[in-house]
Amino acid sequence: MRNFKIIVSLALATAMALSVSSCGKFDGSSAVTSASAVQTTATAQNDYSYSRTADKVGFQLEKPQKGEEIAVLTIKGYGDIKIRLFPESAPKAVENFKELIKKGYYNGLIFHRVIKDFMIQGGDPTGTGTGGESIWGEGFEYEVNANLRHFKGALAMAHSSMPNSNGSQFYIVQGGAEGVSGVLQNTDPAKLTDEVKSLYQKNGGYPFLDFDYTVFGQTFEGLDIVDKIASVQTGENDKPATDVVIEKAELVKYEG
Repeated sequence: MRNFKIIVSLALATAMALSVSSCGKFDGSSAVTSASAVQTTATAQNDYSYSRTADKVGFQLEKPQKGEEIAVLTIKGYGDIKIRLFPESAPKAVENFKELIKKGYYNGLIFHRVIKDFMIQGGDPTGTGTGGESIWGEGFEYEVNANLRHFKGALAMAHSSMPNSNGSQFYIVQGGAEGVSGVLQNTDPAKLTDEVKSLYQKNGGYPFLDFDYTVFGQTFEGLDIVDKIASVQTGENDKPATDVVIEKAELVKYEG
């Protein structure tokens, strides 16, 4: 089975281990696939200047408009995580996510992989990190957008080391502003502009993931819940010792 983990280069993982060593979690090995992949798979195929929309960088941090359709993840024992979606910027990822929600696909699933000060990952019905599928029954392509970044709270598709392997698994970025300076220093400069750096320094996140994974949403309410989930005790493969369950996922109209 394919292992749908967020993949980073070994050298970068080592640097990240140093920059967030206080959390005691990011040891490098947890950030590569079981096949010991040591390079990202999409970067070589993508142009860092590529963009699907004319929206300004940072638009994802704005609140939704009244009446806009948003996703709400109700986490058992924690509360609601409210997420703005970007169908114009990542149409296939948003379509897939919304249709899976409508089918009740995510109801009862767990966050199977949690790394404090990095991200929380879910969407696998097997709870192992090796399962799940898209609404099309097969993987689909990555949608790279220069205007959608891995700021704290970003919602993105997890994929394996194989091309076009987006399925049902997703992650929410949790790393805060306090640890982002070290990440920026170890991020490919081609991915960054002064404006982007400033937004990362203010909001936190993980810029080294930019352009290698499809960002298609942004948490605008419930970041405190994301933080709480990221702080739970974990065991082998970064799996929470006590299940963190998505009780319900639904689409609702934002009331403002």
